[in-house]
Amino acid sequence: MAQEFIIKSDKLEDKIRQLLPSQGGFQAGVDLSASTQIVPIIDLTESAEGSNQRQDLQTALSLNDITTFDISSTGTLVSTTGYFRVFGIVSGVPPTSTSANYTATFSLTDGVTTKNIAIIRIQGTSTTTNIVQLFDFIVFLPAGQSLTATTSNSVLAITGSTKQIATLDGTLTNPS
Repeated sequence: MAQEFIIKSDKLEDKIRQLLPSQGGFQAGVDLSASTQIVPIIDLTESAEGSNQRQDLQTALSLNDITTFDISSTGTLVSTTGYFRVFGIVSGVPPTSTSANYTATFSLTDGVTTKNIAIIRIQGTSTTTNIVQLFDFIVFLPAGQSLTATTSNSVLAITGSTKQIATLDGTLTNPS
């Protein structure tokens, strides 16, 4: 038979007030109690939130969910809010001087401040072999910010796709 215990704790009472404001929090005359009885708990949070797909399936690419880009100078990749996966390649012919290099730069900007988040450097070489460099990263864009890409020379191209993987509040987006 289960035993019941009364718990007196200001910290626990404050936490209940914080977590359950719609229930009136922790009301006077009500005691917290504990029991030695084992009660199984089934977590239905994901289903209740509508996110019952595995996370890797939610990040799957689909025809309606990706936006492609092909940049050989400067362009904006994403300007809407949320979390985005950005992936693709930087390709081009490197400079012929071994002391020179070309760059492909990814930057976050709010229109006033710009911060480079990734720079892919293509070092010069004595051959004219085409260079290909993969990239794949995730960015967070709050309101008013955008992700841009720039190449230092028109012989470089940045091609790829973006896919929103979560909304501004972190709710995962399902492919459609």
